[in-house]
Amino acid sequence: MLSLKFNGNGYSLPVGTLLANLIGAFIIGAALAYFLRHPQLDQHWKILITTGLCGGLTTFSTFSMETVMFLQSGNLAAAGLNVLLNLAGSLLLTAVAFTLVTWLIAH
Repeated sequence: MLSLKFNGNGYSLPVGTLLANLIGAFIIGAALAYFLRHPQLDQHWKILITTGLCGGLTTFSTFSMETVMFLQSGNLAAAGLNVLLNLAGSLLLTAVAFTLVTWLIAH
């Protein structure tokens, strides 16, 4: 749904795909912090949230396709920026969410 709303609507990068990946990264970072503090939580819940929710929301294959399409069209700057924003942004938001939830649980 994010792709339908944002991709191709005047943005030079596929913003919908980026948003899906960043939101999923934040959720999985928060979930990881919570799961580490609650190891007794049923494994099914962990799988449901990580593989089910985050796996269904994020879209690595679409990100890969969009990046290859930029490369095929000779738009190296867009390809590089797409890779940077998706990878660095996802890692950053996972770390931020992990840190935030860890802090919230401790306080």
